[in-house]
Amino acid sequence: MENFIVSARKYRPTTFDSVVGQEYVTKTLKNAIKINHLAQAYLFCGPRGVGKTTCARIFAKIINCQNITEDEEACNACESCLSFNELRSYNIHELDAASNNSVEDIRSLTDQVRIPPQIGKFSIYIIDEVHMLSASAFNAFLKTLEEPPKHAIFILATTEKQKIIPTILSRCQIFDFNRIKVHEIVDYLMYVSQQEGVNAEPDALNIIAQKADGAMRDALSIFDQLVSFSGKNITYKDVLENLNVLDYAYYFKVTNACLENNVPECLMIFNDILENGFDGHHFITGLSSHFRDLLVCKDQVTLQLLEVGGSMKDKYREQSVKCTSYFLYKALEVCSNTDIYYKGSNNQRLHIELALVKLCRILISEEPSEKKEIPQKKTNSELKEKPDTPSGSSPDPESKTEPDIPEVREEDNKDLATVNESKQKKFTLTTTSIKDAIKSAVKKEQKPEGNEEPAKVADNGSGYENIAANGFTQDALLEKWQNYAQKIMNDKPRLFTTLKSQLPALKNDYTIEVEMNNGAQMDQFDKELKLDLTNYLRAELNNHKINIFTYLIKEEKTKNNLYTDEDKFKHLTKKNPNLGELKQKFNLDFE
Repeated sequence: MENFIVSARKYRPTTFDSVVGQEYVTKTLKNAIKINHLAQAYLFCGPRGVGKTTCARIFAKIINCQNITEDEEACNACESCLSFNELRSYNIHELDAASNNSVEDIRSLTDQVRIPPQIGKFSIYIIDEVHMLSASAFNAFLKTLEEPPKHAIFILATTEKQKIIPTILSRCQIFDFNRIKVHEIVDYLMYVSQQEGVNAEPDALNIIAQKADGAMRDALSIFDQLVSFSGKNITYKDVLENLNVLDYAYYFKVTNACLENNVPECLMIFNDILENGFDGHHFITGLSSHFRDLLVCKDQVTLQLLEVGGSMKDKYREQSVKCTSYFLYKALEVCSNTDIYYKGSNNQRLHIELALVKLCRILISEEPSEKKEIPQKKTNSELKEKPDTPSGSSPDPESKTEPDIPEVREEDNKDLATVNESKQKKFTLTTTSIKDAIKSAVKKEQKPEGNEEPAKVADNGSGYENIAANGFTQDALLEKWQNYAQKIMNDKPRLFTTLKSQLPALKNDYTIEVEMNNGAQMDQFDKELKLDLTNYLRAELNNHKINIFTYLIKEEKTKNNLYTDEDKFKHLTKKNPNLGELKQKFNLDFE
């Protein structure tokens, strides 16, 4: 029976060109060999399974090769290459620092460094997991690493560069190895499956690559495991069953249920996931990644960040069209918070179910950018088409309807905006005193004059003919004002506070004046509330002549409150004349 060799060893790269995902490292090393710029020490650092030790062995093999090819690769024909391939080379020494990390081991190494190579020019020492050396071992290694014999080259490899002392780092050329990308792992697994005569689905290989987390060695080990499980035919279903990976279909179903506000469907899908043996935390993190993938599908620029197979990409594009950006933002926020507090929850299943309920409620809640539409009022022509009530006949009491009040339009308010602008020029943003605030409040409480009911408005071509202009009192205005404030209390709390504090004042021509404390408050009121509030008051008070003016507190009200030091001194001198004599006697100043 032929001995089985795992794929991670069997398909280990033997040339720089066959190394996957580390092009910048291999290119730099090949150029160093080409121009004969070899350092005495190299440090290869990066995650597990990305090719650090492999590149160290290839580099050691090439620099001792007696017939290097034109593309800076080993010839595999000379005695040095043959001895390396047959694992009998005495020029390349590998040391595992995890088990040989004492000072005695390093001293033995420094004694061995003095021996010149038997074949070739260099003796290469590959020290794996160098961060495991003790502090005293590092110190014993410093001098040899800095000034080794001409024939000695050290290649250090580690997964935790931060644990190596700076004095070692400063003596090495450092190469950072990257995690191998998903599509690169998939391509290499496809090559291996072809060499082994295995029929593997692309989606299945994509799951293996994602599970490997950027490590080629892990991906090849998983590949061998699946071949043992399913034989020469690896399917997407086999990968899900063997690796205990949650199927993408569950995430698509949950997302569709959330878009349809179907809470029962979401809960039943989650129950099915739990019954299949999956962990709730695993589900919520996978769902968060699913929403992230949908979000990157919304833009062509970020589409390249989607790391799934070809057929799965089409499904993601199709579902991303159904999802709004607002929904995905809120869904990611819900999933992130659920992930953070999952381990601290006493009832973890309920914790996930509440998150699913929140996801289903996202589209029901109003988006911040959306504004309530003002109902359309009847046009001038529609009002003219309404038949008049015959003279001498009483109107039907059951058919009484409230008169339609036209909404405030931008073109109707041109004169209003002009008046506002001229008023704002007369006032400036200033502070106010307590006395002035009391005077202002007393003034607002006084009942305004001139609230008699005006005559009916004649047709002036503005669309207001045959529409009532009923009179109303300050008390009626305040009542409707407070009602509107309660209406917007939850949606617009800041404007609610403005309406409660800045009470309106009614003028003779049904003009309502509102005094504002500062420019920011007035600007927010005019932009977000003025039109809707005017329409509301016109409809509730049955008067189309209502207009609202806002203005800042007059400068004259606060000007006298800004006292200088001299004013304060004069005021105190009136109360105590001795202060004036004291100032003259000692020749004092105000500062």
